[in-house]
Amino acid sequence: MWHKSAISIQARVSSRPLPVSGPPVGDPENIRFFVPMKITAFAASNSSRSINKQFVEHTLTHFPEAEINLLDLNNYDMPLFSVDRESNDGYPQQARDFLKQFEDTDLVIVSMAEHNGNCTAAFKNLLDWSSRIELKVFNDKPLFLTSTSPGKGGAKLSLAYAETRFPRHSAQLLGTFSLPSFNENFSPEAGILDEALKAEYLEKIAAVKGKVTF
Repeated sequence: MWHKSAISIQARVSSRPLPVSGPPVGDPENIRFFVPMKITAFAASNSSRSINKQFVEHTLTHFPEAEINLLDLNNYDMPLFSVDRESNDGYPQQARDFLKQFEDTDLVIVSMAEHNGNCTAAFKNLLDWSSRIELKVFNDKPLFLTSTSPGKGGAKLSLAYAETRFPRHSAQLLGTFSLPSFNENFSPEAGILDEALKAEYLEKIAAVKGKVTF
């Protein structure tokens, strides 16, 4: 569901006339107003305690006044993909609903969880179903990719999978960031605690903002 974040960012400028209740002042065609940027975001995990969900929520706080569409993978739970199921039953509605989330958005932010050196089974199944309907899952949208894990690896193997795979599904990759040792390096109140990692992260955020046009 779309909602406005609690803080304030850049916005797209629209040349559509601004509705007024009284007599127009000047030429209404030249009245300009700001339209907030739309961000679709999700953690690639279906865990109710997902640290990647915490991290993607933190990342969204750096985009104030954007309209946020934060997805929950549990809303896209489907049977395990198989060609037999596809042939016999067709495509689940949840896969179609997932694809729709990328139709009207300006930026996608994903935080990758890692299970056994790969992405989670829940996310892989969602991607398998969705990409059978439409290969261009991300609809040519700009995408910022992050990952984190409790260990020192920072889910880098899952991140590398997504970094290679997502452009094949039409994601315009803007940058990546991996946060190792989540429990030691992150606080819900303060964000990233390690100064070097925080500086790298903020540099990546600034680069994303500089690349996205509104």
